[in-house]
Amino acid sequence: MNAPLHIEAITGVILAGGRGSRMGGVDKGLQNFNGVPLALHTLMRLSPQVGEIMINANRNLSAYESFGVPVWPDATSLGEYAGPLAGFLTALERCETPYLLTVPCDTPLFPDDLVARMAEGFARDDADFAVAAALEEDGQLRPQPVFCLMRCGMLESLVRFTQGGGRKIDAWTAQHKTVVVPFDQPGDDTHGFFNANTLTELHQLESRLP
Repeated sequence: MNAPLHIEAITGVILAGGRGSRMGGVDKGLQNFNGVPLALHTLMRLSPQVGEIMINANRNLSAYESFGVPVWPDATSLGEYAGPLAGFLTALERCETPYLLTVPCDTPLFPDDLVARMAEGFARDDADFAVAAALEEDGQLRPQPVFCLMRCGMLESLVRFTQGGGRKIDAWTAQHKTVVVPFDQPGDDTHGFFNANTLTELHQLESRLP
């Protein structure tokens, strides 16, 4: 058993840099969830689980900055709205702790013990990446690659991968030792990794709150 990862060693980044195309082009992270902007809700849910936190956003930066944490736009080398790996790249460039954890801004019910369980699997397997996996409606356990814990030393690898035209998270992590961490235990919320792509889906998730 390898030494556990401590909270203070992990920086969390909230990925809010997308176009929000399926939400009509709105800035998804600023849409209200239970009266609070999605990205701020995510920030409050993630903060107790990590040592440092930042937001990756590409517009309305002052609104995100009002949440009180550092805000960084995508690295411009990949072009505009180049997908989540652009946010990974920006966060790895700015990360000052040994480990980085990525979460999207549009999955507001992710587990309160997300980081603890991912860190446990990461340390147990001495991995380069840990990726969450969740049960979907068809009963299949599927990886959720945007929920990803990694060593901050992976920056050079990601630069090479993206410079070669790579844009898919799982294609990059497959090049390294990756552990899949299942969230399928009794008591795990079956909607914990459900992401809201439309305002209707967002309102459906709101209705699940206690």
